[in-house]
Amino acid sequence: TYKQIDILEDPSGKLDISHVRTKAYQHQFRPSTNRIPKNEHPGSAYWYRFRIAHTEASKKKWVLEFFDQSINDLKLYVYERGTGYQENAFGTRYDFTNRVYEHKNFTYDLNNKSNNLLTYYVRIKSDNPVSAIFVVRDFRWFLGYAIGEYFIFGLFYGMIFVFCLYNLLMYFAIKGKQYLYYVLYNLGIGLYEMCNDGIAFQYLWPTFPALNTYGFGISLFISSIFGMLFTIRFLYLRAKSPLWYKAVLFTIFLRSGFFLACLVFPTLFNLKVLEIIPLMMVFFSALSVYRSGFKPAMYLVSGYGILLFGFLIKILLLLKWIPYGTLVYYSLSICFVIEMVLVSFAIGNSIRSLRRKKNFAQKRIIEQLQLNDKLNQTLNNELTAMVESRTRELREKAEIIEAQNVEISVMNAMLKRDVKELNLDIERVNKARVMSKKVNFEEFSKIYPDKESCFKYLSELKWTAGYVCKKCGNPHFLSGATPYALRCTRCGYDESVIAGT
Repeated sequence: TYKQIDILEDPSGKLDISHVRTKAYQHQFRPSTNRIPKNEHPGSAYWYRFRIAHTEASKKKWVLEFFDQSINDLKLYVYERGTGYQENAFGTRYDFTNRVYEHKNFTYDLNNKSNNLLTYYVRIKSDNPVSAIFVVRDFRWFLGYAIGEYFIFGLFYGMIFVFCLYNLLMYFAIKGKQYLYYVLYNLGIGLYEMCNDGIAFQYLWPTFPALNTYGFGISLFISSIFGMLFTIRFLYLRAKSPLWYKAVLFTIFLRSGFFLACLVFPTLFNLKVLEIIPLMMVFFSALSVYRSGFKPAMYLVSGYGILLFGFLIKILLLLKWIPYGTLVYYSLSICFVIEMVLVSFAIGNSIRSLRRKKNFAQKRIIEQLQLNDKLNQTLNNELTAMVESRTRELREKAEIIEAQNVEISVMNAMLKRDVKELNLDIERVNKARVMSKKVNFEEFSKIYPDKESCFKYLSELKWTAGYVCKKCGNPHFLSGATPYALRCTRCGYDESVIAGT
């Protein structure tokens, strides 16, 4: 118990076991007044002194166990007869494979081969706030307890896996980004709990102890960011509460900036209490949307409220305002499980609401389609009647027009024929008149007004019987060099229209 532990703070962090065992420092050890001793100043090294009475006759195998799995550097000094105090190193700065037992807690096998009251020293140096919880157990009790604890861990992380798988299937089925955000949020919560329990170091990165420094911060960042993104999408925050939508976006921006600062200054990862700000933002956002009438937000309000309650318990425990206990220590994990169940109810309620809206919309669509079908039938009947009436009118008019066109065509053909005959008569009369009697120049010019018309008339007279070359007798010709002249295709003789006339 804490009353059996003495504490010495080493602000310089340079004391070793030889210094601590001197009378000057032995008198500086003070009995612990806190039920759970903590390193109040992360920059200091803390020495703890306690005694264990050994009984050689005991047939049990005893184990010394250190509960806080997040301690960076823990050194246990055990007295060995003939060699003095021997150092045993534990902590998250050492590979997990160096441990005697593959267990999340730090353990040491006690040598019970004497009846002495032995003094043990523990030096703890950690950059983050840690608890000094030392437990002596017999090995059989330790083994049973460890199996039961890991079984509970399996149930807890199995639930997280089931919730992730369920929402991942929802994402592939509905393509809603909120389900993918919730999967990533749950993964962040699961990774945080694994880091908090020491499971992550045991199973995820046992040979990379440096990742223990960043595991908490990365997991909290993932859970915060995707928790806020899930709230925005699931609650339709942009439409239902624009003011809280802007506030949550601003919080995402600040949280991302703080995470980048933590990567540069890893000690900032210890400010886990700041995670209450994103949690309060999503809680009050859900409360605002619920008040606006969105019923599925009720489950989110309850879930985030319980999670906020668990977070406040953790803060009160950190401030030592409430006593330490197993239920209190795991209160945040319990709240996480309840929150996941309630959010699943919210998702189910939302899906049922969407299904009801879909069924109502489908019913309205069917009714509207039936009404549209009736209107279409009525309109089609009216249009058919109108089209038939109009078609009859157009058919009658077309028949009349067609009859008139036939008559006009006949009349046009007759007129063309008469005009043609008249023109031929006029031409024959004029030519006959010119050839049969003398006419004055004015009358002649009306019939043959230019040289072209005269040449044309002469060519018709000259080659009435056909063309025959005067030179070679060839009947084939081409156009000559002058108007109406003909050229022989064989000898090339060019005969003028007035030649030989």
